[in-house]
Amino acid sequence: MALPSWEDPKLGTMKRAALWLATVVQEGNIFTLADLRDAFPEVSQIDRRMRDLRDQDWRIDTHREDSSLDNSERRFVAQGVPVWEPGKARSKEAQVLTATRRREVMSRDGNLCRSCGITPGQEYAGSYETAQLDIARKEVRYADGTKAVELVTECRRCRVGGRGVETDDSKTLAALGRLGIMERRMLASWIEADEREFGTVELLWAEYRTLPEESRARFRAALGPETL
Repeated sequence: MALPSWEDPKLGTMKRAALWLATVVQEGNIFTLADLRDAFPEVSQIDRRMRDLRDQDWRIDTHREDSSLDNSERRFVAQGVPVWEPGKARSKEAQVLTATRRREVMSRDGNLCRSCGITPGQEYAGSYETAQLDIARKEVRYADGTKAVELVTECRRCRVGGRGVETDDSKTLAALGRLGIMERRMLASWIEADEREFGTVELLWAEYRTLPEESRARFRAALGPETL
């Protein structure tokens, strides 16, 4: 189906900006703020309207998410909700997250990223970049097949990387049902403490997975032939 024209003045500014990204810039490509303003010279706050698309699951990276970009560049990474289709765009009420609600969610989540466990201001391993926490909207499919959007605290890296990923309650509950009593008790203890300490072998396995192939080969050789 052919998309509407981004130049159609009867469409709202956010819809036109979305169509311009989808048809002119296209996914994976870089554009500048000057390009955007040249395309919409009659709109005084076109960059703000474009930023509104992030609340509709559009991924538009700046230099904060992609260090290869300069301050004036943006990368259109992935399309989200097709806002030009009737009834698709989320209402303003659904997008608004008050400061009070934000604090409630962060406090409930232990003031850490629920995906990687990093805390605000903590440096990511192997870098000088510090973590910033925000609230992510996650689409959840319930066991009865219905869907809803739930809020969770995540760092910027995890929030950007996890956009568009759906949580399926039926799968996690089915996996839980396959656990034996000892495994359930172990899992319950981790949930009660809201943390899990990894053993040396598990930490080494995680480190091994990150190594270049040459280093992995040396590691395998150091294990000894009797273990492989």
